[in-house]
Amino acid sequence: MAPLTSHFKRALLAFVALLGLLTLYKYSRDASADLVAPPRSLPIDVVDEVGHNATITDNGLLRAAMVALVRNSELQGIRSTVRQMDDRFNNKYGYPYIFLNDEEFTEEFKEGIRTLTTAPVYFGKLSTEHWGLSPYVTEEKVQEALKRNQHRYMYGGSYSYRLMCRYQSGFVHKHPLLEDLDYYWRIEPDVNYYCDIPYDPFKYMKDNKLIYGFTITPMEKLETVETLWETTRKWMIANPDYLQEKSFIHWVINEKSVYTRCHFWSNFEIVDLSFYRSEAYESYFQHLDRAGGFFYERWGDAPVHSMAASILLRKEQIHWFEDIGYRHPGIGHCPTKPEMAARCVCPENANYMQRSLCNRRYGEVNNIYKHQALELAEMPDKQ
Repeated sequence: MAPLTSHFKRALLAFVALLGLLTLYKYSRDASADLVAPPRSLPIDVVDEVGHNATITDNGLLRAAMVALVRNSELQGIRSTVRQMDDRFNNKYGYPYIFLNDEEFTEEFKEGIRTLTTAPVYFGKLSTEHWGLSPYVTEEKVQEALKRNQHRYMYGGSYSYRLMCRYQSGFVHKHPLLEDLDYYWRIEPDVNYYCDIPYDPFKYMKDNKLIYGFTITPMEKLETVETLWETTRKWMIANPDYLQEKSFIHWVINEKSVYTRCHFWSNFEIVDLSFYRSEAYESYFQHLDRAGGFFYERWGDAPVHSMAASILLRKEQIHWFEDIGYRHPGIGHCPTKPEMAARCVCPENANYMQRSLCNRRYGEVNNIYKHQALELAEMPDKQ
């Protein structure tokens, strides 16, 4: 019996050592999760056409993540969002969460997220190159604009809000933590997801060759975007080669060349990131940045993304996730079709999209040809 006892002891010691190694690996992975990008399982394909080359990883998921630009002070609000995302969707898939901040995340924030979800979690800080005053505006004129607009509209006097809009419009997709992703799903603190999601929206986007997904379509306040269409039309006229043969521009610009102010509310958006990384989108963003409207007015990332999607994409590349009940403070949407509503628990009056003029227009208008889009851009300003 002595040899058997000796073998048993050696096996037990080996097992204990293995447990120790596994524990050390888990600790080191958690400790470094905020330092490294989500791992790439397969090499990136050359993107020949927007939206057609998303890669499936070794675990069967797409290279995709939920991404939030969030402050340390918003921990409880984003915890609520993550809990709902996991309960409604991600507990079946385990897509990563990426959190970005212009400051270092506190240990309290990191631990508050890590203890909530079993999905991979990554934390990143914004670069000062991307988060700050545009080189095309002056501090003096920006301060004048903030003072002038302080009481004209929400966030009229907010400098930080303008930094956020500019960052979300032109830089979030350039953060190192997103560089290996094909898709991102933007999430925010203090929102509600009302419906179970029994499928993978990222895969739905890929399978149907969709580029941009949304849930809510409000109308922007004119005072915040007074020169956005005028600036956009100049870009279109100067860069006709970036336009597709057909586009959905009629949703944002009517037949009289008047800006409808319709936009996709970008606090929820699921996007094929090759669109934001495209030469056309980058050219458009740089043109807007040089015009100064992010600071001198209050161009939001929602109207900017919506204008870009409408002039550069076709309607069939854009998708209303009607079945995803969603509320951002101020507006809520819940599906009314019985087969969709059966998966939801919604409060009363969460039916904004049933009365949205922009949603009605979305259903009524279609693509127009490139020469027609350019004709709209060349019409005299009738705003």
